[in-house]
Amino acid sequence: MDILLNVLKDKKIKEEITISGSKSESNRLLILQNLFPEILIENLSDSDDSVHMQHALSTEDEVVDIGHAGTAMRFLTSYFAVKENREVVLTGSQRMQNRPIEILVNALKDLGAEISYEDKVGYPPIRIKGKKITKNKVQINGNVSSQYISSLLLIASKLENGLTIELLGDITSIPYINMTLSLLHQLGIKATFNGNIIEVLPKTSIEKQTVVVESDWSSASYFYSIIASAEIGSSIQLTAYKKESLQGDSCLAEIYQHFGVTTSFGDNCITLKKETATTQKTLEIDLKNAPDIAQTIAVTCFSEGISCNLTGLHTLKIKETDRLEALKAELTKLGAIISVTDKSLHLEKSSGIEENVAIKTYNDHRMAMAFAPLALKVPIKILNAEVVTKSFQKFWDDMQQIGIKIDKL
Repeated sequence: MDILLNVLKDKKIKEEITISGSKSESNRLLILQNLFPEILIENLSDSDDSVHMQHALSTEDEVVDIGHAGTAMRFLTSYFAVKENREVVLTGSQRMQNRPIEILVNALKDLGAEISYEDKVGYPPIRIKGKKITKNKVQINGNVSSQYISSLLLIASKLENGLTIELLGDITSIPYINMTLSLLHQLGIKATFNGNIIEVLPKTSIEKQTVVVESDWSSASYFYSIIASAEIGSSIQLTAYKKESLQGDSCLAEIYQHFGVTTSFGDNCITLKKETATTQKTLEIDLKNAPDIAQTIAVTCFSEGISCNLTGLHTLKIKETDRLEALKAELTKLGAIISVTDKSLHLEKSSGIEENVAIKTYNDHRMAMAFAPLALKVPIKILNAEVVTKSFQKFWDDMQQIGIKIDKL
């Protein structure tokens, strides 16, 4: 489905939006729930990724296809590796079969897991024969996707002797590692993270408990971008959010102050308000701990006519698409002057925005959503718009609630 977003006529916005539970928290908890049935989950994400995860955990089929769900691929690799007497072939979309998994597979094999490649070495599909794992020490590079590390942490307490992980070199995306550890702590699982060593003690069972998933901060980023371009005095209230968030993307509250957007925390909600005009001439920010909001921030800077230097983006090369090259291609079509390396993005101050440009989404939900706020400035076309369901089922409904008119092409 291709759509046209018409320019928002009234730039003065005042809305309340409810956002589904965090995909990152939900997928971690779904793995933990299958290891510890004592867990009940509320406000679970309704994203495609979480639906894929639930199906994968409940099916008895030998072939488990998780589509585009990268989180599910990483977390399920470890889960099935310790699922004794179960053999599966874990596969996904064509793009998923070109996203590397070797670092995680090697770490699991070092622990004694039995995993082999069905086609290309280092990439899905992979065949996993679940078995009991007794080794309890492993090394893994700290600058790889944090999902590899979290994948190991999620199964660690179910290993007979627990698990000690030594992270080699620089450590990136620490908030996502801390999110996993915080969930373990919440469940009563003992774990420590000192220097470059993470240790998780074994646990056979936990107390019965209900965990409420906080709404997704990555999803909130698009509303920050909208308010940044709205009239002064505009506001959007989002539920359900916590001031003490486990999610690294909660740094949005600080970052968007550069665009005149304030964040106030209420009872289980946040209110975003446009207080002043954007005055920042160049935004310089290291996003190694929150790479998923890079696309949104880059588009906001372009929309607001300021330059930016974004660094710490090395993991974006292996997401649903090469997000750095995709951003460069689509922003260039809109009139941007932009350059990228394998880990950074530089955008020059823009003088205008081309109208009615068709934005390719590359099967990447975040490409579609990051560019949507430009509708506050110009009419814009989004190709393959339904890709947003990967993480945000009712995104386009929420855009219409704000007042953006959407026509199918």
